Amino acid sequence: MSRSRRGHVVLDDVSKAIIEQLQQDGRRSYAAIGKVVGLSEAAVRQRVQRLTESGVMQVVAVTDPLQLGFARQAMVGIRAHGELELVAEALSELEEVDYVVITAGTYDILAEVVAESDDHLLELISHKIRTVPNVESTETFMYLKLQKQTYSWGVR
Repeated sequence: MSRSRRGHVVLDDVSKAIIEQLQQDGRRSYAAIGKVVGLSEAAVRQRVQRLTESGVMQVVAVTDPLQLGFARQAMVGIRAHGELELVAEALSELEEVDYVVITAGTYDILAEVVAESDDHLLELISHKIRTVPNVESTETFMYLKLQKQTYSWGVR
């Protein structure tokens, strides 16, 4: 793993293989990964630590919020003006927001949110999201069912 002139992390084939192993199963042991990629357990542990510290990857438990007591999950399309990064940062500070992306197209920002009830979702949108400076309008897309969620797209 090294950095390019632009500051991007450049991954070698072994680091890519480690990432692919963890995308398939984030609980896979370093010893098992080492057997596949040809490194010792300690070397894999060191590589994983460098990959996480550099921000290339995170190893987390992915859950379905609707099965964990949150009655509502939604994507909120947000139209805004001014510096979009500032709006995105403010949205990222809200505890109910778990995903924020600046986009091109109909919406300037998409924010995924979770709420405990319809009332909580209404309060979140009306009193938190719409009051963020430079937010012009929102459109809420309620999730009815999580059909697919994957993080195993591999590496390039």
